[in-house]
Amino acid sequence: MSQHQPFSPHHTEAAELDRLVPPLPSRRGLGNRVRQGAALLGLSVLAACSGLKYIPEGSKLYTGSTVKVKSDNPIPRKAEITTELESVITPKPNASILGQRPKLYFWHLGEGKTKGLGHWLANKYGEKPVLLSQVDTQKVKGLMVNRLYNNGYFKPTVHSKIQIKGNAASVDYTATVNKPYTIKEIHFPEGDSLLPSAIRATQPASLLKVGDAYNLQTFTNERTRIDAALKNNGYYYFAPDYILFQVDSTLDNQVNVYLKVKEKTPQRAAKPYVMNRIRLNTDYSLNDTTLNDRPIRYKGYQYFPSEDVFTAKSITNATFLYPDSVYRRRRQDQTLSRLMSLGVFRFVDIGFRPARAKADSAGYGFLNSYVRMTQVAKKSLRAEVLLVSKENGFVGPGFQVQFRNRSALRGAEQLVVNVTGSFENQTRSNSNTIGLTSYELGVDAQLQIPRLITPPLPFLDVRLTNSDFQPRTFIGGGIKRVERRDAFQQDLFNLNYGYTWKTKLTNEQTLRPIDIQYLKLGNTSAAFDSLLEQRPFLANSFRQQFILASSYRYTYNQQALEQRRNQVYFSGGIELAGNLAYLYSSLTGQKKTELPTGDQAYALAGQEFAQYTKVDLEFRNYFRTSANPTSGNKIATRVLIGAGVPYKNSSVLPYLKQYGIGGPNSVRAFPARGIGPGTYRTPISREGSYFYDQVGDLRFEANAEYRQDLFPYVKGALFVDAGNIWLVNGDDSRQTADTEGNPDGKNGQFAFNSFLKELAVGAGAGIRVDVQFFVIRLDYAYPLRLPYSNKEVIRPSLNNTYRVQPTTGRLNIAIGYPF
Repeated sequence: MSQHQPFSPHHTEAAELDRLVPPLPSRRGLGNRVRQGAALLGLSVLAACSGLKYIPEGSKLYTGSTVKVKSDNPIPRKAEITTELESVITPKPNASILGQRPKLYFWHLGEGKTKGLGHWLANKYGEKPVLLSQVDTQKVKGLMVNRLYNNGYFKPTVHSKIQIKGNAASVDYTATVNKPYTIKEIHFPEGDSLLPSAIRATQPASLLKVGDAYNLQTFTNERTRIDAALKNNGYYYFAPDYILFQVDSTLDNQVNVYLKVKEKTPQRAAKPYVMNRIRLNTDYSLNDTTLNDRPIRYKGYQYFPSEDVFTAKSITNATFLYPDSVYRRRRQDQTLSRLMSLGVFRFVDIGFRPARAKADSAGYGFLNSYVRMTQVAKKSLRAEVLLVSKENGFVGPGFQVQFRNRSALRGAEQLVVNVTGSFENQTRSNSNTIGLTSYELGVDAQLQIPRLITPPLPFLDVRLTNSDFQPRTFIGGGIKRVERRDAFQQDLFNLNYGYTWKTKLTNEQTLRPIDIQYLKLGNTSAAFDSLLEQRPFLANSFRQQFILASSYRYTYNQQALEQRRNQVYFSGGIELAGNLAYLYSSLTGQKKTELPTGDQAYALAGQEFAQYTKVDLEFRNYFRTSANPTSGNKIATRVLIGAGVPYKNSSVLPYLKQYGIGGPNSVRAFPARGIGPGTYRTPISREGSYFYDQVGDLRFEANAEYRQDLFPYVKGALFVDAGNIWLVNGDDSRQTADTEGNPDGKNGQFAFNSFLKELAVGAGAGIRVDVQFFVIRLDYAYPLRLPYSNKEVIRPSLNNTYRVQPTTGRLNIAIGYPF
């Protein structure tokens, strides 16, 4: 049928299909006519979706090609070569799903139209038919022969055969090859001059190996490798195109390779260069006049304009181009990265020029360099209104005022001062819950020094001369007041000192030798005092809030490698607290104080200190399901493992160091701190203290989420979460009961033989509005498994009734992705 045939009441697609379908058996009745109509409709849909209906008369739809490589000899890398041959086939056939091509149908709807629904569908979802007449088999065969030569298969033959089936056609390509050529000998340039000697020095790392198959891509990569090695040895003007490979293929399936430098290589590219004059300009602009000023000379550098903002020492510490040293591309890249990582410059540019006023010496030329830096404003003040959302479930409005001085001591040290405040609330069905309304006000400051300030150690390179990233020493401190309505008032003091550094783009390390925290509890309410009296573990955790800790964290993150389809994230940290204080107290014969629980503990300056070891591990994996690196379609998984073990001076972790689970960034089918420890759940009589009860020393959590792009800036997700917390030392006051109301011996303590049965599990779906600089997330989650029985339990002796866990879903509104 001609695709331009006009539509009329007497000529319909169904009617035409009826002529192509064998007559159905003659049967009477309405049911028979319905079945006939359904069959005709189904065939009509299939014919329309197959796309064959819309092929011009006399033409064939091109449905694709196959490639077969054959030889009388074994074919190394056969699958890889076949894939390479397939890649040169053009054009690509129309997309099909199970033999159907719905895009051709949509294209047909808009054929000849310039507007309307059909035109829009054709542009949005349609695809023009790819015809056999568009296939240039001679061109494709020529490209295949070229690719075979590039892989060492000389004098191959390629044949094509067209396969026709109805209105469709495909092409089969068959490549016949001989035994591949391999490398017999490799000859690098000879001679005693500087350039041949420099090229020969790179030979141990050569990509060309005797016995390997001839491969053009390997030769291309070898040129690039040699060029990079030469640029790190002074050859600033050298380029890969100046290297020539001559191949002698007259041998029996073997080649001799001769690496040479082209005769027309420019003279300046054939010699190495030494750095002569290096100018550092820290206040460059398009209307720059600073070079007219008299420079500051420091360690051979010319420094502009003055040291009012940055000292010359602070900038040269981040500069790895040295006067009177051989030019190295690695040092150029490192200097650019280091200066930008200071966080005080908007742009950094490095340029080079031949030093014309200085004659060559011993075959070496000389380069002058200029490093131009454009500053960010030295001081800034920023105010923000925030929606505070915490892992413990507190949500509410907040504010932050931040002052930043980007060179507080004229050494690119960044001083950051934050003033924060918030009003937070955590909703709960029981209005008797205490401390769910919170006010916070705090101020903190941190000084970030762009170098490692440590005692001189022979094994420590404080400059990290092989790293592209600037190491930092940080000193911080702060104070914050928290008031929980109808519960207590707290003053939190902290002081820390440590280092952070990166040796690669993917890893970062943080060491805090000093991390002091002190939480002073005051102005408690009668209800909270009663709660502490009823909960000895809670009284201990609030009493031991003096923490003298040291910590270390290592992070490996491949998310910066955006081209990778599979990205791995790992973060592991360890925190040690109270060990030195305990050692000092025991060695000096300090007396222990008597605790209300009957235990004894050391104190410093009259304040009990916590002693524990805490380990946190986090594993994430992001697998992008699309080959497109900009696609947001991915499978994201996470595993969290945490363990805090109190000992010696402590029987319980400090309250602010304990784990809670549940909420919008955790197991989303349960409220924040609505799970655990173990099978425990707060009875109605104590539901007012659930926020304080449902914490633990151990944590295990696993999450899996499929993320899908839906519309611009809108993404969807399907997810499943599981997790719980447990205690290291069981707590009888948090014991559960069986269905008869008797204690079942499960007091929140971790046990290897039962912890998997105690995991809370939930699943759901979500919508995310992602506008790059922030994400609004809505997740609806439904509990699939509870960590305890879903029956209402009565314990007459304690007059406690456990409320039945609701089995309805839960809506979570949050900012940012959960992980």
